[in-house]
Amino acid sequence: MHVVVVGCGRVGSGLAVTLEEQGHTVAVVDRKPQAFRRLPDHFAGQQIVGVGFDRTRLQAAGIERAAALAAVTNGDNSNILVARTAREFFGVERVVARIYDQRRAAIYERLGISTVATVGWAIERVLRRIDAAPQAVEWIDPSAKVCLVERRVPDDWAGHPIVGIESDGLARVLAVTRLGVAQLVSPVLLAQAGDVVWAAVAGDRLDEFDDRLSTDPAVVAGGH
Repeated sequence: MHVVVVGCGRVGSGLAVTLEEQGHTVAVVDRKPQAFRRLPDHFAGQQIVGVGFDRTRLQAAGIERAAALAAVTNGDNSNILVARTAREFFGVERVVARIYDQRRAAIYERLGISTVATVGWAIERVLRRIDAAPQAVEWIDPSAKVCLVERRVPDDWAGHPIVGIESDGLARVLAVTRLGVAQLVSPVLLAQAGDVVWAAVAGDRLDEFDDRLSTDPAVVAGGH
């Protein structure tokens, strides 16, 4: 597939090289000609000088045949403007924007623009492993109807089937991470202390899911 990468910093240049090594065609756009020095001599992709949200520059980069675009400059506003131009004007389905402000990320996820936060993301991941009851949302679908969440399983659930956390219309447990190794959940898999589950949850029922997770499993099994 053809991919347009806007921004030729450390992330953009590394991404462009990796994509090309995987067999994709790549065009890199950056407003600074010297930024392309980060690309190795063997890089065969296009190098377009210009502002990433300039439609003529995007067209020169092959945006009209692109299957994906990554906006990875060092500016949130530029990345979002590029991402929205690619998504809304050129109809590119796979669009990712690098975002430094974690608060903005959730907003743009709801617009259907996938985001990758840097420092904020790293801080959140660290805090999540310190906090015994993290409440973060990993992903939200464009309609905000389904969320993917990561939750630490309370010790009270140890010895009980992990699928007991599920409930029709509320949540489905997709996987569990145990001692640093992830595995898919089977009906007979019992929870252990320290487990972390990944669950798909109804977007408007997150609080209900967290309440269920914190409830005594015996009560949950009894249908209360």
